[in-house]
Amino acid sequence: MAYNSKRLLAFWFAVVSAVAINAELSTAALAAPVEAKTIADHFSSVKSMSGDFVQSGPRAERTKGKFFLQRPGKIRVSVIADGKSLVVYNKKLKTSRLYALSKTPLKLLLDNQVNFSGNRLKSIRDDGAQVIIRLADKSAFGNSNITMVFDRESLDLRRWTLTDERGLTSTVTISNVKQGVRAPAGTFTIDYAANREFNTKTK
Repeated sequence: MAYNSKRLLAFWFAVVSAVAINAELSTAALAAPVEAKTIADHFSSVKSMSGDFVQSGPRAERTKGKFFLQRPGKIRVSVIADGKSLVVYNKKLKTSRLYALSKTPLKLLLDNQVNFSGNRLKSIRDDGAQVIIRLADKSAFGNSNITMVFDRESLDLRRWTLTDERGLTSTVTISNVKQGVRAPAGTFTIDYAANREFNTKTK
């Protein structure tokens, strides 16, 4: 009887140990950080999308509306990029500024194959619910940088923050996102003639 009790006790000890080990391994797997390349590959596979956006500016101003994104290089939110240039409108002042897209960090969001590696990757943080990636390239964008926030489970983009040369930030949060959406004709069209009224050269 005592022998059987010892065998039963040993059996239950083995079962409990196995469960504990499996639980520990599962926890470790869940806690494993998401790699930047995994997110970059997933995000690159999204060639077009649209939805709602809310933008918060450096002076607490808020803009909202519908956004469209199409790779490579095209977006319409509170700004418009047509694959070559980026225009920033100021409706209140009735002015606009035109920039070469290649000179703004927004390019890193719009590349056909986004790249979250090398010297441009300044930080990646996984808080369990989302993954925050900050990118910068001083040779191309000066002191400007972009921070992108992705859902940890789906790896989908949730928001991005642009920081300009002066350290001023602008955050765009997106929702109700649909992928593979065709944008209406003219969505990414920039009126270069109108912009020449406010710009003597493309920056």
